[in-house]
This record gives sequence, C-alpha cells and structure tokens, in this order.
Amino acid sequence: MYIGAPEFGARQAAGNSLEDIAELVLYAHRFGAQVLVTLNTLLHDDEYPRACALAHELYKVGVDALIIQDLNLLNYDLPPIRLHASTQCDNRTPEQVLHLQQLGFRRVVLARELSIDQIREINYTIQNSPLEGELEGSIELEAFVHGALCVSYSGRCYLSEALMDRSANRGCCAQLCRQRYDLLDKNGNEILDIHGAPIHQRYLLSLQDMDRSQHLAQMIEAGVTTFKIEGRLKDRDYVTNIVAYYRQLLDQLIDSNPALAQASTPSVYHYDFTPNPAKTFHRGQTDYFLHGRTPNMANWQTPKSTGEKIGKVIATRHNAICVELAHGITLHNGDGICYGDKGFAINRIEGDWIYPNLQPSSLEGRSGGSLPKVGTNLYRNLDNEFLRSLRAERKIPTAIRFEAIADGYRLTIGDYSATFVAEHQPATNPQRALQTIVQQLSKLGDTDFVAKDVQVFANEQPCSDTFPYFIPTSQLNQWRREVINKPSTVNAQLSYTSSASDRSSICEIRTANCQLSTVNCQLPTALMTCKYCILHELGHCRKINPMANEPRYLRLQNGTRLSLEFDCKNCEMRISKH
Repeated sequence: MYIGAPEFGARQAAGNSLEDIAELVLYAHRFGAQVLVTLNTLLHDDEYPRACALAHELYKVGVDALIIQDLNLLNYDLPPIRLHASTQCDNRTPEQVLHLQQLGFRRVVLARELSIDQIREINYTIQNSPLEGELEGSIELEAFVHGALCVSYSGRCYLSEALMDRSANRGCCAQLCRQRYDLLDKNGNEILDIHGAPIHQRYLLSLQDMDRSQHLAQMIEAGVTTFKIEGRLKDRDYVTNIVAYYRQLLDQLIDSNPALAQASTPSVYHYDFTPNPAKTFHRGQTDYFLHGRTPNMANWQTPKSTGEKIGKVIATRHNAICVELAHGITLHNGDGICYGDKGFAINRIEGDWIYPNLQPSSLEGRSGGSLPKVGTNLYRNLDNEFLRSLRAERKIPTAIRFEAIADGYRLTIGDYSATFVAEHQPATNPQRALQTIVQQLSKLGDTDFVAKDVQVFANEQPCSDTFPYFIPTSQLNQWRREVINKPSTVNAQLSYTSSASDRSSICEIRTANCQLSTVNCQLPTALMTCKYCILHELGHCRKINPMANEPRYLRLQNGTRLSLEFDCKNCEMRISKH
C-alpha cells in the first residue's frame, strides 16, 4: 500500500503523521504487506535537508520504500532504503527505465499512457540489458490499473502553476482539467459538435476513470509486477469496494496459475457485499491507451461521479418522473440520481414514479436545470443500501500447535510459543478431549488470524483420534488469548521483514546528472503535453477524418484562452497559454 508522508507528497491534502505511518507499518507487516511512502514532489533548494531528514525518520519506523520524483535527492545522504521512481518522472521509454535502474531504483511506476506493447518492450529491454547482471538488483515495473486520470503526461503539467500559481509538481494542482471550456476555431468561433450545437462550457479535458480490470493477466504477461490503484483522496467506501474488486480478480488468476500462487502471500478474505466499481466514485471507464487510442476517453458532460446506469425517463409530471429501470435495479429513498452534471436525491418512490427531494423550482435553482426530460438516461451515483453493506475482512491463515510436555503444555500460534505449567489430568473421554482442544484453539474470533490447521501432540506423537489428558475449556481459552494477544504473534511464513538485500545501498550511488528539479526554472511553452487528443475525441483525427475549421483554442469561463497544437507525428496534443 502507498501513503503520503507528512509533507512533500504529490497530494498535499493526503499527508499523514509519522505516528500514523509507524502504526500502519506494524499492522501492514503482520499481513505481509509493504508500506510505500510518497516523497514525490519537486523541491526548492532549501527543502532538500528537511526532505532527507524525513526520509531517515520514515526509514526508522520501518517504511519499505520511498516513491520520489526529484532525482536531486540522490545527491543527499538518504538512508539505505528502497527507492521507487514516481510516475511523475514521466517513465515512458526503455531508456528512462534503464537510467533509473542504473541510479539504484528498484521499481519504476510507469506512465499511464503506455500501451501493452510498450510495457512489453520496456520489460524486454530490461531483461536483455547487459547491465542487468552487473547491477545489485533488477527493477520492477509498476502500472496503474484503476482510478482518476491526469490528462497530461504526469510530471509535464504546468497549467495549474501558470494560471493559478499552484504547481502540480508540488502537490497542489488546481485541477484545471476538470473545468469547463469553450472550443474555438482559428477565428474565435465556437466549434459545433455532431449535433450542430456549439461546444460551449463543456468539460473538454476531463477524462473518464481508468479501469483495466479485464486486462490483468495480459499486463502480468507483459512484465508488470505491481498493480496500482489511484485513490489517496478517496473515502473508505471507495477503497473497500475497489480493492475488494481487484482482490477477487487477482485471486481468480492465482487459482488458475500455479506460478502466481507460489509468489503470492496467502490470506483469507471475506466480503459481505459483491464488489462493483460503479457503486462508489466512478467517472465511467477507459483502459486508456492500453490497446491503442480508443473513442470516448473523456466525459465532456461532467467531471463528477456518474455511477451506474439505472434506466431512462419515460414520463414526467410537475414533481416526479416515471423511470423504466434496467434489469436488476432497485432504488431506495436517499439514493443519489444524476444526469449530465445535474442530479438529485430520491425523496420517495411510488411504483415506477420517483419523487426528488426538491420541488422543480428549487431543483432548477440548485442544479441549473429542471427535471430530466423524457428519454434522458439516469445514473445512480449514491447507493445507500450498497454502502451500508460494505464490510470486508482479511485474515492470516495461521498454523496452531498444541503439545503436552513434561511439566505442562506448550501452545504455538504462528511464530510465537508459550509454555504453561499445569498438572496432567487423565481424560475420562480421550476422544472428546482432543475435539475440545481443536475446537477451542480454533476460535480466533475478531483477531487478524484464522486457524489454518491445529496439530495436537502427546509424548511427542501426533494425536489424530484421542488426547490422553483433560483440560478445562476455560483454561484452553485463557491460554489461547494469552498467545494470540502477544504483539509479535504472526505467522512465521507470512511475516514481512525488510532484509538488507531488499534495501539497496542507494546512498552509495551518486551522480552529477541527477539534477531534475524544475522548481526554480522558467515554465516551458507547452503547459500540458497530452496523449489524449480533442480532435480524436471529436471524431476528426487528421489522419482519418480531418475537419476544415479544426479547433485552435480553449476558453475558460473567465475568458482566458489556451492555444492548442496537434503534433500528429508523435500523436500528441499540446496546450499553451495564448
């Protein structure tokens, strides 16, 4: 899991205290999970000593790796901790990844825009590099699979800084890609859409969310070792739902692939719900260039959560709408309904009629429009019943061993053993005595563990049918609680320990070519460089269907104009200040 540091993270609003991170590390390591901390902003000159000191503090509390963007940090006395290259480093080429490997990075977070073939090429280049055998460790490839998308190449967006003095490379992006724009031709006139309507104040740069859930096996085959879900500013409901969704998909892959099963950390998961990405924050879905350029990567109608399609309006009256619901959809009072960038909550339901919680006059003033018209598709972006069902549980399968010894008994749960002095009382019912031991020691309750198996021994021999001694149920329960509540109780095979070989001696790697910080540099002409292209989104790619009056400008609501440039050779769109 990855988490923001107290400062210098690419999401200023998602910082966490050292105390909270230390507590998370203890908890995560119990489950064999790693904690990766973001230290991935570009730094001012006077901030490097503080950032370096923070890196040492994070190392002391047991953090497994730092995710960084500013390579100038390598010139400072960092602790001997694994380093991961943030996607903010714009990791799109084999050459870039090889360079980072030479600098001592153990993992690189790939650019979101890469296709499956490009990922495969990067992996092939790494595996066949003559440097691979000379370097201390190989470099892993991490790729995003789900969540919000930046329209610009990560690390190459300066629009927020130029217009709002809020740098995306400093963790305080103003998200101008989620704002409304007019689309203008060379004469300043608004371009018309396919329906003949002016493209006026639409969300032209607002991408749908990434969803690569159906391509996980292909990404693994291409060389991806780690899947990344974007979501440091999402709520607990989103994290529970989305992580459970991908956990189930991965478990299906692991069950069908012995090689993956050997590399995975076994755990037991239980959900009281059926994971569904459309049930929590959801802007639609795109695999985003994984299989080339596809239509409808953006949603020009709204940057908000669209949720799941529930049906369409078939009739209206002054304060209600009649809806033809899709198969399997059941609505409830309080559910949130949206259409475009408008919406309402359900006040009550009578048959097929939905009554919004606002009267039409109030609704018009609140949302910018009246009740939806007949034929309008409706979406549910708040499902109260589903949110109430969101309960997930993860357990560590743990071996339990109970044995009679000379002066009492020894109980081992995971890697912790405790010896209890007690008299050996002969059992009147040896078969029942064994059953009681197995039953009581298996009751691990609301702890982090679940009994994988319980082995019982007497006189150093395994007991399969009987146990010669009687032990009261209350005594067994007390012993179990004493052992399971020990802080160090973890399964020896599953506990995670950062070994010296895992932590590369990055502090020994220094280079004069590590100057990457652009904080104090003049902003480039192109304030955004995007793989996403408005021409293609319009259906007017120059290579296929060029348009005569193609757009030249974007215009914000405040009148600010931005120039568009289409680099067809490199299949990129650039945005600069007009």
